Order: sequence, then structure tokens, then C-alpha cells
Amino acid sequence: MAFLSSFDICASGLSAQRLRMDIAAENISNINSTRTEAGGTYRRKDVVLESYGSGSFREALRSASRGQGFKSSAAGVRVAEIIEDDREFKKVYNPDHPDADADGYVNMPNVDALKETVDSMSATRSYEANVTALNAMKLMAQKALEIGR
Repeated sequence: MAFLSSFDICASGLSAQRLRMDIAAENISNINSTRTEAGGTYRRKDVVLESYGSGSFREALRSASRGQGFKSSAAGVRVAEIIEDDREFKKVYNPDHPDADADGYVNMPNVDALKETVDSMSATRSYEANVTALNAMKLMAQKALEIGR
């Protein structure tokens, strides 16, 4: 049923945006990490999202105009991968630091607190939009049940 697939679409959006917020929080928490378990300086991570399922709007409109309805068994968004940012590390002069090189410079993570804050805010707003859509669908379902009484 197409109506119920809307809940799945919103759920996939909620999961994807929650992961974006988690990654932004991880980046911020590691803003001063010069060592990782794998060795080396922490690299900023980013989430790559991709849509799946439904096809294009044109295809959906065509099938709806033919009376075939919306034919999507599964649609939404999913995490394609989590990538590491390959930008250069920030060099900070601190000769007393245990990870300083011979010249006294330390490689600091390529994390920008402002960018992470903006990414976090964007993910939060997207999450809220999915919750709003989910609540609207729930209200429509309740109204449909009231009509059936």
C-alpha cells in the first residue's frame, strides 16, 4: 500500500539524518585528537547519502495518470558510505607536544567547528522536517479512520 510506504520513506530520512548528526558530533569531539587507534591524526568524516527506490517524478506522474497508482515497494534515502576528508591537516607550532615533528609542528585534525555546527544544524532541520511529515501522515490516517466510522 502506497500510503504505508510513506512511513518507510520518512523512517529512512530520520535514520540518515541521525547518522549525520552522530558523525558531526564525532568530528567535533575529535577536534584536538592527534592520535587514533589506527595511528596518525584524526581525519574529519562525512556522510554520503543516496536516494533509492521510487524513480523519477515523471515516472510516478505517468503511472498515476494511467491509473496504475504509485508503484514503489521501497523508497527513501540511505547512507552510501562514510568517507574521510582528504584535506591537509592543520599545522600548529607546539614543540612541547609529544606528537610534534622535528620542526616543532603538530598535525591537528582537519575539522572545522563552524562547518560541523552548520552540518549539525542542517541535519537537525532535516530530521525535524521528516518528523513533521510523519506526523502529517499519521493525522491523515486518523482522519481516514474517522471517516470510516
